[in-house]
Amino acid sequence: MHPALWISKTGLDAAQTDVSVVSNNLANASTVGFKKDRAIFEDLLYQNINQPGGRSSADTELPSGLMIGAGSKVVATQKAHTQGNLLTTDNALDMSIQGRGFFEILQPDGTIAYTRNGQFTLNDQGQVVTPGAGFLLQPEIAIPEDAQQITISQDGQVSASVRGQAEPQVLGQLNISDFVNPTGLQPIGQNLYVETAVSGAPLQGVPGLQGLGTLVQGTLETSNVNVTEELVNLIESQRLYEMNSKVISSVDQMLGQVIQQL
Repeated sequence: MHPALWISKTGLDAAQTDVSVVSNNLANASTVGFKKDRAIFEDLLYQNINQPGGRSSADTELPSGLMIGAGSKVVATQKAHTQGNLLTTDNALDMSIQGRGFFEILQPDGTIAYTRNGQFTLNDQGQVVTPGAGFLLQPEIAIPEDAQQITISQDGQVSASVRGQAEPQVLGQLNISDFVNPTGLQPIGQNLYVETAVSGAPLQGVPGLQGLGTLVQGTLETSNVNVTEELVNLIESQRLYEMNSKVISSVDQMLGQVIQQL
């Protein structure tokens, strides 16, 4: 079998995976707190026919070798944790992180997940939860039934004006967590990430201190997907797919000519 067929086949697989990554980015262009992915490619093993530096004679060496590659593959998808734009909503429970950090979310199994989506709401007990699955925000914050106005400061202090009280009531303190390698976090859907061995342990702290970002109430962080850039990437991936398909077609014609002549 002609090796170019298998080499181009790996190119088709890699381009198809890249299209899947780009399509996921475009599908989440309106997802609050979403971070875009990019595919990481590597070339495959080489067939070394002549080793560079090998002896060509008693006194000379080969200045370059003869090595035939075996194609390419996608080895990883990498999240780009760059800051998204801030969208003003004027909703008291909408929050965004300006800078580094993640909100902590308590999952049903008792483990902590992390998110950049600050689109929160209340459950039937007045606790601040995620809007989709209703997971609790950590540290837990409960809003009184008679609260009239909720205020969240840049350093995470939550207070509310309560009917019949002159001074606002402090309800709690929000902390955020950061990681040495946020790219190593594992996305699990629902805008959540979980810690992995390569992300490092979470570094929890008060917003605005120790390099952590600050909270901005009444805003949401939009997706950092650049639609124009992704469409250009999609066109590039499509052309790569077409070129590899063209190689397979050309090899097929070459083999067909050999068969006909023989």
